[in-house]
Amino acid sequence: MKKSTLMFAAAALFFALPGIAQAQAQGYANGPGGAIWKNNFGQCWRTGFWTPAMAIAECDPDLTPKSAPSAVPPPPPPPPAAKPAAAPVAPKPVVLRSTVSFASNQSRLDEMARFRLDTDIIGKLGAVGTISYVHVNGHTDRIGSPQYNQKLSERRAEAVKAYLVSKGMNASQLEVFGYGKTTPIKSCPDQKDRKALNVCLEPNRRVEVELQGSPR
Repeated sequence: MKKSTLMFAAAALFFALPGIAQAQAQGYANGPGGAIWKNNFGQCWRTGFWTPAMAIAECDPDLTPKSAPSAVPPPPPPPPAAKPAAAPVAPKPVVLRSTVSFASNQSRLDEMARFRLDTDIIGKLGAVGTISYVHVNGHTDRIGSPQYNQKLSERRAEAVKAYLVSKGMNASQLEVFGYGKTTPIKSCPDQKDRKALNVCLEPNRRVEVELQGSPR
């Protein structure tokens, strides 16, 4: 009888305190001032109608929802790769060419040949920086023996070289070649009219000059 009386008194006191009523609503027993009652081990006292949905972080941190971690902004995109520097473009070489003709069996430059060399080569040297090579190639027509025409083609090439040197070009930069009658550029049939044949063969009696160098 005494035990029943004590339990009834404790229950009456429990429901009489505002903090205790609040603890019931929260699922935990509260003391005066709203502080949650805890045992000697620091554990909160749960009421008889406590459910996991009533869990609070102070008492049951493992049962409360974790706050979502703050969103970490994605790293900035890497800077665009630098484009490789364009390789320097080599300047286009300067090429000068001239072709001069000769009379039959002759290696002397006439006025037209000198004018052609002055116009095509000498007059354009100002555009050339460093000379890579100068080829002076002599040729003949088919009249005469191979030996004779070989010597004649070399004399014609030497005559052109001498003229270019007289105009200020460096003799060591000029290479002379004689091709005799081996490389004609025009074919002429045999005919009794020697004068007409001579005129037809004139393009083969020539010296070709080719100069290559860098632009100034």
